[in-house]
Amino acid sequence: MKSSIKKLEKSIIELTIEESKENIAKYRKKVLNDLRKNADIKWFRKWSHIPDEVILKNYSEERISTLMIDEALNKLYGEALKENKILPIAQWEVKEIKSQDPLIVVMHIEVFPEVSIDDKYKSIKLKKNTFKVEEKEVLDALDEIQKKFTHFHEAENDYEAKTWDKLFINTTWYDVSWNKLENTSMENYPLVLWSNVLVPWFEDWLVWKKVNDKVKLNITFPKDYHNDSFKGKETIFDVEILKIEKSHKPEFTPEFIKDLRGKELDFEWFKALIREELLETKETNARMLDENALMDELMKISKVDFWDSMLKNQTSRVYEEIKQNIIQSWAKVNDYISSLGLTENDYIEKNIKPIAIKRLTSELILHKLAEIEKTTVTQEEATQEIEKIMSRFGSEDVVKRLKELYTPWTKYYEELSQRIVYRKLIDSFFN
Repeated sequence: MKSSIKKLEKSIIELTIEESKENIAKYRKKVLNDLRKNADIKWFRKWSHIPDEVILKNYSEERISTLMIDEALNKLYGEALKENKILPIAQWEVKEIKSQDPLIVVMHIEVFPEVSIDDKYKSIKLKKNTFKVEEKEVLDALDEIQKKFTHFHEAENDYEAKTWDKLFINTTWYDVSWNKLENTSMENYPLVLWSNVLVPWFEDWLVWKKVNDKVKLNITFPKDYHNDSFKGKETIFDVEILKIEKSHKPEFTPEFIKDLRGKELDFEWFKALIREELLETKETNARMLDENALMDELMKISKVDFWDSMLKNQTSRVYEEIKQNIIQSWAKVNDYISSLGLTENDYIEKNIKPIAIKRLTSELILHKLAEIEKTTVTQEEATQEIEKIMSRFGSEDVVKRLKELYTPWTKYYEELSQRIVYRKLIDSFFN
């Protein structure tokens, strides 16, 4: 076997494999033998010797050639990777079969992107972001928990809507001259009276209203509204209330708290736990700010050449995260995107893709930096991190499952180890 490589753009390597006629004949013979073993041909018993000419009459030459090439490549591909020191990260793609006898195949292989970092990185030193948790933040977090677990039941027609209730409305928007605004009509739209998904003050005007009430609201959009078409615009909302669902928010009883966290705590201990969780969240957010600041500096002195499929996959992951955040805010994804005056494709290009590019570039730079600095994680460091994760759960079943997931050589253990490596790298740049 002979092989040669050619580097293409976007981290694609073109690999050409050549195999002699003599060796290709061996692969063809193996394919015929395999077909012979499993053939179901009239007049021949299974496992009996079937002559080659009979096999050739019952199987097309095209199929035999395809099987022969697959058989050859399954062996030759691995040898070519070792010979050329190639580390693929995806399945190969056959671009051309130039010849079958001798076999000459041209393949494209995706490899880890090339990343170069200037030695100037060694002089980068930054200051960490600081953080603390205020009492109001704890109370707001408790409020959000109640909102999340609030359930709704349809109210009587004479019931007056209150904050926390859910209304189903028809609404159309007009300008001050009563010209209908394009793409603003919504039918049977579910609106929770604390979600603030439409426009400031809109929900306030619906408190104390009843089913079948029709309301006209004169509202001026804020000058800093996210949709340029509505900034500072005077608008008339024509609203009809179709149905009201009364909210039932939970109380922080020990039973409710146990269902939430798996621990029997009274309210004050639960507040302390929430404060601790907020502190961890703030620490995480501060680390993200630190990381973003560091990556801004590293990206100035680095070159990363990643391929389109990587960016496409990363963009999809980011978009799924954003959609979940929108849904958790009690909004519909399509309605939210429409409120920005964008199509889905425009929203992805303008809002999602830049995040994906930076996230992907950052990960590749950190991966390369870990390689340069030879940063590793010890068994003790990994164990401490795993114990920290497990300490957050009170359920023995959950802890047992986590122990099974976070064992050496598993996917979860390797991902956790990688996170620790990146964290150690990032910390080294801060005072």
